[in-house]
Amino acid sequence: MTNLLRVNRIWFKNFGWDEFEINTVAIKIGKFEVAWYGLIIMIGIFSAIFYVWRRFKENGMSTDDLIDLAFFTVLSGIVGARLYYVIFEFDSYLVTGEANFFANLWETLKNIVAIWNGGLGIYGGIIAGGLAASLVAKHKKINILTILDFLAPAVMLAQAIGRWGNFFNAEAHGGATELPWAMGILEGGSWSFYHPTFLYESLWNVVGFLTIWLVLVRIPKTKKLHKFHGQIFYTYLIWYGLGRFWIEGLRTDSLYLIPDVIRVSQLVAFLSVVIGAALMAYSFVMLNKNKENILVKRVKNEISKEKVEKDGATN
Repeated sequence: MTNLLRVNRIWFKNFGWDEFEINTVAIKIGKFEVAWYGLIIMIGIFSAIFYVWRRFKENGMSTDDLIDLAFFTVLSGIVGARLYYVIFEFDSYLVTGEANFFANLWETLKNIVAIWNGGLGIYGGIIAGGLAASLVAKHKKINILTILDFLAPAVMLAQAIGRWGNFFNAEAHGGATELPWAMGILEGGSWSFYHPTFLYESLWNVVGFLTIWLVLVRIPKTKKLHKFHGQIFYTYLIWYGLGRFWIEGLRTDSLYLIPDVIRVSQLVAFLSVVIGAALMAYSFVMLNKNKENILVKRVKNEISKEKVEKDGATN
């Protein structure tokens, strides 16, 4: 389990900045505390919900459906992300001692629940949240691929924001480096400088989110490139998988399937790229053959609001 200090000392020496302290607690009222990690994760989640709400609104979809989707997707995503991490680090959460079995069990469960101390596996959240979203879409009789196209950029946005929770906990960094942007952490009275991999992943997601949103959703002249439902989701699988694969290789706190051999997130990232690329290629082949099926639903050409308003003014 992550052993967090209440105050971390950070130093970006190559930028000419003085060292500074970061308290892991954002808000404290009496015994009530809110950690920066949890607060930033929640900001990321609400930003994602806002994005999906905008997409629902643009497509004339029901707000009630969005509420159900948000509730089950977010709840399942958090639980899935936590379980994913705990499963591969269970020994760190297991409490054994001289106390009785039930006391040890209670303390173990408390450790598992304490997500504010860090320890979320994004792929567990994506898998669990994606399954929940698919079930909600099926129940609501909404195209599942349409919902996944809405959710994919939202997840990238949430992840870009949420990674800064790792910064406040001084965790999820990479190995030692002397690169100009190395992040120094005071450990045992001396400074150690690491790859700020939380920043790498945050920036990777920002670029991915903006590219998908602008090119396939926002800009009238380019959004016609969005040919079929699922295309945005498959793009997300490929983009995030590529980034996560190389970034995970730099980290020192990876979860391993086989110790020091196979990193869990690198394996899942590799599979994401392969699956995303295969689905993308299959979909384009089906479109070229003018065939549609459950995996390929052509996106109807839409007239932009700007054109409608312009034509209306002309008339």
